[in-house]
Amino acid sequence: MQGISFTPNSAFKTIESTKALSNSYTPYEAQQKFSSVLKESIEKINEAQNQSDQMTEKLIRGENVDLHNVMIASQKASITLQTSLEIRNKVIEAYQEIMRMQV
Repeated sequence: MQGISFTPNSAFKTIESTKALSNSYTPYEAQQKFSSVLKESIEKINEAQNQSDQMTEKLIRGENVDLHNVMIASQKASITLQTSLEIRNKVIEAYQEIMRMQV
């Protein structure tokens, strides 16, 4: 059978390297890393929305734009936004659950 090969040794190395990475950050560095990842994600969402808006405007003005490309861009932007909202909702739920925990 061809395909992906799995060896316990490679899985162990991956786990160890992940563990080493997670322990190497100070709280400030982790906060900065999280902040940068969040900012990049929001920028990508905004970029998808802007691209969809631009293509829609070109279609409205009668420029040479295929309708299917406009619809694909619109759906990508919509799915990206919906996914980000669901992730936000899950993060808020997790935060609220942590706040309900008794110490």
